[in-house]
Amino acid sequence: MSDEEDGGSLYVLTAVLLTPAQFPSILGDDFPEACSLLGVPPAPDGYGLVLGQDEEGARWTVVVDDVSLVAMAIASWDCGMDYDLSPDEQSIVVSLAGWPLELAVATAGIPEPHDPEQGADGTGRVPLAPPSAESWGPVQRRMGADQIAREWADWSEREPEDGGAAAAAHPGLARALKEALEYTQSPPPPGRVRSSFAGEEARTLRVDGPGWSLVARTAGAAFVLLDEEPGEVLQVPRDGDPELPELAGLLAALDRVAVRPV
Repeated sequence: MSDEEDGGSLYVLTAVLLTPAQFPSILGDDFPEACSLLGVPPAPDGYGLVLGQDEEGARWTVVVDDVSLVAMAIASWDCGMDYDLSPDEQSIVVSLAGWPLELAVATAGIPEPHDPEQGADGTGRVPLAPPSAESWGPVQRRMGADQIAREWADWSEREPEDGGAAAAAHPGLARALKEALEYTQSPPPPGRVRSSFAGEEARTLRVDGPGWSLVARTAGAAFVLLDEEPGEVLQVPRDGDPELPELAGLLAALDRVAVRPV
């Protein structure tokens, strides 16, 4: 595709969606926060992020508003099909130096991936870079919830040795569930509650708030991760605790207010 900044070429490596229903959790707790990190307004239809290298090997992230084109490319690649992702220049919102996500691929025949000089994209910003995985924080907490969602078959079979008593007594868990319940009564920013197809009439829920993330299956198990508990995963008790919201009802209510992929 053509590079808006200098008319050169961008060799596309991958692309991701940035919409209220689908965005890399690494970028924020909700869609507006993810957009803010990239310096673009939270447009209702969202964006596509095209990640690639220029002819000198420099990393670039191109934000485009042609969401359908990017979604079609991703779907084709997921099916093992070739797809030449070449957005029209008119669809380019901004070209940003660096990549916000970790990529283990590169373009053959050009120099190794590297960041262009600061300011090369005209924004004066430091090039985008994935966060460090060395310390626990909001990014790692959200990534942990994403991992549980991907490995659901393994996590859903785990039962806490104490029947969930330790999790139920944790004040952070009670706070997270209380705030999640509030989302069902007063809608949060777009993307705080997301629902995706999980098969057999089930949905996977991803819910985030200040300092916490919840991942669950409707009519199934739920897990919470907290900023104050590095690497710990709390399994939400299914019922029987008067201090906590009834789980099945909470998940059903969250699913009703969640944004869903089109």
